[in-house]
Amino acid sequence: MITPPKSSHIPRATIQRLATYVQVLENFVRDNVEVISSNPLAEACGVNGSQVRKDLAYLGEFGIRGVGYQVKSLIAAITSSLGVDREWRMALIGVGNLGKALLNHGEFRARGFNIVAIFDCDPFKIGEIVHGLEVHCTRDLKDIVSEQGIEIGIITTPPERAQRAAQHLMDAGITSILNYAPARIKVPERIHVEYVDFFHYLYSLAFNHQQPR
Repeated sequence: MITPPKSSHIPRATIQRLATYVQVLENFVRDNVEVISSNPLAEACGVNGSQVRKDLAYLGEFGIRGVGYQVKSLIAAITSSLGVDREWRMALIGVGNLGKALLNHGEFRARGFNIVAIFDCDPFKIGEIVHGLEVHCTRDLKDIVSEQGIEIGIITTPPERAQRAAQHLMDAGITSILNYAPARIKVPERIHVEYVDFFHYLYSLAFNHQQPR
């Protein structure tokens, strides 16, 4: 049984764990598991059972006491609450090696995040076809965002061009940006930015590796 969400505000850490729960639950579906309790789900996600129950409580009342959760229903409830049960159309700026790698990443489309337009400022790249998409000049971004109904921007430029790419996106009306460039960008409070910084994780691994065991 699932009731409507109790709160429209979900902490960032909880959202990240909910995303992990979905990935793990999808694995259970592939293994033909139909019902699961909080403790096996927690163990598979590297948290404890009480944390799983607390996280799910933000979304409403789930499961049946003494029985557990219907796996497919729980996936549907989490994805619906997070707004990822629909297509999100995205624009990518920076068609270099990283940008091309992301375009070749099938999980984006599989999870409803669809890169529908790509941009670059390099005149030698404009007009090139990359994974079925034509590279457009960033000057055309505003018109294409409007025409294509794009809501999310992805930045994969060199660091020195990230701020300009962010400005192009903001000028086009984009308020949600995923930044892969190794640079911090300045945006107004109304703009939501998420950073994917590989070095952040590498620094953490390096530090933990050198600690005594």
